[in-house]
Amino acid sequence: MGKTLFDKIWDSHVITDLGNGFVLLHIDRLLLHDMSGGKSLKEAIEKGYPPSQPRLIYGTPDHTMSTKPGRTEHTHPPGLPLIKSMRETTSAYGIKLFDLGQDGQGIVHVMGPEQGLTLPGTTLVCGDSHTSTHGGLGALAFGIGSSELVHVIATQTMVQRKPKRMRASFEGKLLPGVTAKDMILHLIGELGTAAGTGFSVEYAGSAVRALPAEARLTLCNLTIEMGARTGMVAPDDTTYEYLNGRDYAPKGAMWDRAVAHWRTLPSDPDAEFDREHTIDMKNVAPQITWGTSPEHVIAVDRAIPDPGTGPEEKRGAWEAALKYQGLEPGKPIEGTKVDWVFIGSCTNSRLSDLRAAAEIVKGRHKAEHVTAWVVPGSVRIKSEAEAEGLDRVFTEAGFEWREPGCSMCLASNGERVPPGQRSVSTSNRNFVGRQGPGARTHLASPAMAAAAAIKGAIADVRKI
Repeated sequence: MGKTLFDKIWDSHVITDLGNGFVLLHIDRLLLHDMSGGKSLKEAIEKGYPPSQPRLIYGTPDHTMSTKPGRTEHTHPPGLPLIKSMRETTSAYGIKLFDLGQDGQGIVHVMGPEQGLTLPGTTLVCGDSHTSTHGGLGALAFGIGSSELVHVIATQTMVQRKPKRMRASFEGKLLPGVTAKDMILHLIGELGTAAGTGFSVEYAGSAVRALPAEARLTLCNLTIEMGARTGMVAPDDTTYEYLNGRDYAPKGAMWDRAVAHWRTLPSDPDAEFDREHTIDMKNVAPQITWGTSPEHVIAVDRAIPDPGTGPEEKRGAWEAALKYQGLEPGKPIEGTKVDWVFIGSCTNSRLSDLRAAAEIVKGRHKAEHVTAWVVPGSVRIKSEAEAEGLDRVFTEAGFEWREPGCSMCLASNGERVPPGQRSVSTSNRNFVGRQGPGARTHLASPAMAAAAAIKGAIADVRKI
């Protein structure tokens, strides 16, 4: 029987079988950020476990720093100790740190692919649940906890139980206004946030193969919101074109050898999955979340759901979500007034995302009552966007153009939506208080978020 993409990468990284379903797995890349990685690195060193393979570890501050224009490390004082600690420990052990203001600094799940650190067939971990993002380039990538981080730092290995395999196939062409963000939100809405628990998910089908590399990263980013730690897209010519020439990608003869190997990775035609799910792209429209879970999602031209008509086991959660969000069942979600728009995060802050938003914004101006931020995912993206004039498109439309970082995705750096105010965000979580205590978050694509800023309300991008 043939092997899946996941099986091929997993099996090639097993060092030894530990029994009872557990193995010791070699880790090719460890990425660190200021909030979890820096602390774990210091903890490992203090326990007498210095990094065993410093050349395979890379770090960048992203979570706790300000993204205010002209920011320095002192702009958000609570984040300074974490940044300083990360600098000291990475410097002491020769670990590459992409520091503030340097080319390469940015959101950890943006800079990894951008630098060519994320490669097909590799195992990659980080102390962040959205590490699944890197699977968009054909890597086996997943988030880990603090104790696991210490283990990887000390040994470049970790103990893992092999998950089951799921394939989600998107078939057909993307309709106007539909993006990778809409595809994954639609899937989560269909299957629920627990559907992927215990699985590794491979995204396949004609619609996935048609996606650019950066859109595949977005698709895999929300895998964790479906309960799975690992999401993957098989590498192909689109992947190789994206990676060729990047700073840490193989060069010359090694590139040719690498591509030859990568071409062997896609799932075999006779590979079997434990679960299969197919989505017809004719049924996928621009999406918007209405509640406090990524599975609380509908097409933007639909009405807000009535808990009374929902699954019995979810009615209580639906009622609580609607109360928190200040929404009434049965009413159209389109036209709901918004106060904030956030375009950024490891989900949607790449150059292609900023271009998509700018296309909607150009020649228009945001609604006066809306505060709109654009936060590029890295120093390099910010520079490239400015070279194209995207910053001017946004600022002329009344948006604020900010410095790279996680920003308002999780409000860990003081950048928050005020209590009771409504935000349309390109991030990945709409949990209670995710963007600040009492903040009401609606997840959407960059184009949909831009449309909301222009209209001053949740809007159907297809009408713009």
